[in-house]
Amino acid sequence: MSNAVRRTRATLAVAVLWTGLLAGLTGCTGGTGSTGGDPVAGDDKPRAAPGDTIRITPADGAGAVPADGRLEVAVASGRLERVKVTRIENAQPADVPGTVTPDGLTWRPKPGTRLALAAKYSVDAVALDAHGRRSARHTTFTTVVPDHRFIGYFTPENRSTVGIGMIVSFDFNRGIRNRAAVERAIRITSVPPVEVVGHWFDAERLDFRPREYWKPGTKVTVDMRLRDVEGAAGVYGIQSKTVRFTVGRSQISLVDARERTMEVRRDGRLLTTLPVTTGGRKTRTYNGRMVVSEMLDVTRMNGATVGFTDDDGKSEYDIKDVPHAMRLTTSGTFLHGNYWADPAVFGMRNVSHGCIGLRDEKGGSQDSPAGWFFDRTLVGDVVEVVNSPDRTVDPWNGLSGWNMGWKEWKAGSALH
Repeated sequence: MSNAVRRTRATLAVAVLWTGLLAGLTGCTGGTGSTGGDPVAGDDKPRAAPGDTIRITPADGAGAVPADGRLEVAVASGRLERVKVTRIENAQPADVPGTVTPDGLTWRPKPGTRLALAAKYSVDAVALDAHGRRSARHTTFTTVVPDHRFIGYFTPENRSTVGIGMIVSFDFNRGIRNRAAVERAIRITSVPPVEVVGHWFDAERLDFRPREYWKPGTKVTVDMRLRDVEGAAGVYGIQSKTVRFTVGRSQISLVDARERTMEVRRDGRLLTTLPVTTGGRKTRTYNGRMVVSEMLDVTRMNGATVGFTDDDGKSEYDIKDVPHAMRLTTSGTFLHGNYWADPAVFGMRNVSHGCIGLRDEKGGSQDSPAGWFFDRTLVGDVVEVVNSPDRTVDPWNGLSGWNMGWKEWKAGSALH
């Protein structure tokens, strides 16, 4: 998959809602330096604690605060009773860990803590003066929005059901230099559990897979914690999300280019054998294990887009309505319906430009071999080609990583 480089600037719209302070206060009023206090005997109004000031850094309303900028809450005298610093994001607040010094005068975050980028924080502090009177303060600030961000375009989709050959693939919009940090920020777990390892094909492509095909029924969770991860100098991630998918039944289809047949096996049982046509003498079909990565009811196929042109530069073919198209490689190998060839070709001759063709009708027929197979296919299903005169497909070409041995696959991880 190729993705245009995108440059994103996050624009923060700040809405402050002050709903009261921490438990134990009888009242307070918003604003810098505002105070509140418990009633004193013989007095029916709260009395301010004179000279008691809570100092908060960064200042209230500050913007573009660095991720490693100074964060501190302090009082000149008395002691801090409670301090809460919270990142406000997607209705799921996250507290910043920190402690008050033994003298009670200063709160600081836990050593090594970095603030999230492009985020809004609130600070709520309660202090006691020497007379036991409370004062409180509420402030907000926002952190810097980096000029350069990166994101990973990924497959499969959230909540999808996929075949046993599914590979979790990330295509980043910028070159990644800190590969270990990025790979570490993507955690893939499964039920039942299985080891899943990443492999970098280049600075923009990271795939994950287990040693063997997934077991049917496996539930997989992909936790992306790329937000604020520095992928390259000054380039930070923006994604923090969780994607889940389920592995469906096992389906592996074996295409024999010499015999011009495709055996479709479901959970190890042979469902049917279909006649096919594969690549012709000059345009052979790749050998090896390929994975369905995209399914299209109908699509246009133009030979010029994959280098098939005549001496005058004109496309060798341009079919505007190819039915039941299932992508196998990024370089343009499909398993698809074919209505333009003589029906006698299928099972008898190899005449395609490298694709695998199944007999179909114009407009696509559900009763044709192509329609039958399309209706029984999932993204992630495996199609293996054998006995073709061509070479084995490259592991980076589509979701073809199963053509790489486990030792070599693990060697491509930045963490192994």
